[in-house]
Amino acid sequence: MKSEVMAGPEQQFLTAYRSKLYQALDRIDLDQVERVVQLLKDARANNRHIFTCGNGGSASTASHFVTDMVKGASYLRDQRFRIIALTDSMPTITAYSNDVSYDCVFTEQLKNFAEPGDVLIAISGSGNSPNVVCAIEYARSRGCSTVALTGRDGGKLGRAADVEVRVAEEHMGRIEDAHLIICHMICYYFMEN
Repeated sequence: MKSEVMAGPEQQFLTAYRSKLYQALDRIDLDQVERVVQLLKDARANNRHIFTCGNGGSASTASHFVTDMVKGASYLRDQRFRIIALTDSMPTITAYSNDVSYDCVFTEQLKNFAEPGDVLIAISGSGNSPNVVCAIEYARSRGCSTVALTGRDGGKLGRAADVEVRVAEEHMGRIEDAHLIICHMICYYFMEN
């Protein structure tokens, strides 16, 4: 039988992290998540494109979301999602970064593909990444619906989007954790319904 031992600093940290993550998840506005689900339902029904973008961990989340929607939410279905991660073409991203500016890496791709009625989902924990803010501003000017997954106070991105799903949390790790969970909520809605 295990003897009772006081939790060490590692256990205390892990317990506190998990507890704070639960608190962050409890503050997510599910009405906003439902609005995103509806936008994506409409986009699928009307054969519109959906684009995602973000930097760093948010780029990973954008790509992961697309994978789940292209395979899990589309495979063997009559209606499929036309969804693309603007984060996935490294040659394009590095060419624009080197030759023009990193701020335009997503906007310039949207100029090739985005049409009125399409949807852009932009992900930024700070809400202030210039290239993501530029992308959402361009998409709105083009007549696309825009969604921002943000953290902290939402930043410029939250204010620029049609729909903002904010993780009202300061810690970037927990913001990114929650963004992935939000994406899974959306994906699994489509996979399981």
